[in-house]
Amino acid sequence: MTQPATPVDRSETPFPTDATLVEKAYALLRQAIVRGALLPGEKLKIDLLQKEYGISSSPLREALNRLTAENLVTAEGNRGFRVAPVSLDDLDDLVGLRIVLEREAVEASIAEGGDDWEARIVAAFYRLEREEKRIYEEQVPLNEEWSQRHRDFHMALLSGGRSKRLANMCASLFDQAERYRRLSASVRKRAHNKSGEHKRLMDAVLSRDPVLAAERLREHVQKTAQNIANAMKAQTQIRTEAESAE
Repeated sequence: MTQPATPVDRSETPFPTDATLVEKAYALLRQAIVRGALLPGEKLKIDLLQKEYGISSSPLREALNRLTAENLVTAEGNRGFRVAPVSLDDLDDLVGLRIVLEREAVEASIAEGGDDWEARIVAAFYRLEREEKRIYEEQVPLNEEWSQRHRDFHMALLSGGRSKRLANMCASLFDQAERYRRLSASVRKRAHNKSGEHKRLMDAVLSRDPVLAAERLREHVQKTAQNIANAMKAQTQIRTEAESAE
């Protein structure tokens, strides 16, 4: 049986004992950017990062170059690095590419995935559903546990195909989109229960209908992106009103 292409999960610490300093710096910086601890446009000063993470400048620079290749950091020539900016145009570009690649990945997973792939999806959905119900019932903000379970579910859907490159590209784009979701969460009034939406997506994939699965995946990605875009516009309006009141 074909071995599934499971995306590399770069989101968690602690690190393996044999991790190099570059890998450690890369994972720490990537996590901080995706989670919004380092904000869009923020200057990434090597001397401050050295003090923050206890890592020398050479591994930090190598990690920043790797993150530049992932569009999470921008290089400014001799002026250093910044966290990549966010914009509605960039979000639209990101969503369009996600839809194209995730359609390919889910179709390949349906064609090539076996029982183990299906079991991973069901298990990931069960864990996500439990956390979503708890958050919705208690009306608390989405937390790190939900974020990880949400990522695990989406990656499970796409993990049945042979191409590891495709799976990892989808994982990278998901994390770029996750950065947008987290940045938009500050203006969200209440948590949304998406269990039904995720179940419809799971059912379409497990039915092994590639057309239906791709369509529901597209709907899910676009709906989430629209919510993020609305939140970004609301944030812009808040800033504009605050500046006008000064």
